[in-house]
Amino acid sequence: MHIPEKPIIIDVEASGFGAMSYPVEVGVALDDDTTFCSLIFPAAEWEHWDSEAEKVHRIARDILETYGRPIREVATRMNELLEGKTLYTDGWVVDKPWLTNLFYEARVDMNFWVSPLDMILSKWQEERWHEAKENVLAEVPKHRHRASFDAQIIQQTYMRTLVDSRT
Repeated sequence: MHIPEKPIIIDVEASGFGAMSYPVEVGVALDDDTTFCSLIFPAAEWEHWDSEAEKVHRIARDILETYGRPIREVATRMNELLEGKTLYTDGWVVDKPWLTNLFYEARVDMNFWVSPLDMILSKWQEERWHEAKENVLAEVPKHRHRASFDAQIIQQTYMRTLVDSRT
């Protein structure tokens, strides 16, 4: 398996934590230091809303209804940006189903892959992950639990552990 020098990281915020939840925001930290982030306008049948999840990501449903982009637009833009690439997530068991739900609802085939971050972490990186992430967060002046911010933090933590493993 090819291990990227700087992996593309994806993070998804959702309406809740269970099976009825759906994506409300997607964020990507690309390998060229740019980001993509979009709020998602909920599909008509996406009704589940968990106030505990809202407390975590601080995105109210009315914000999605006002500023969210149409599902098909988000899926199409992601495909344009990420075609043929592999993205990594530290929450694969939830992020992958939410993305699958997004693309299913958009009636668009996903033309990129999503893989667990664990697939590219060395044992050394895994052992130092939490400390490195705390250090990265300590260097950031303002903390936001939002998809693109979280993706950037994960990417920077990966890079930090990668550099540390080589010294």
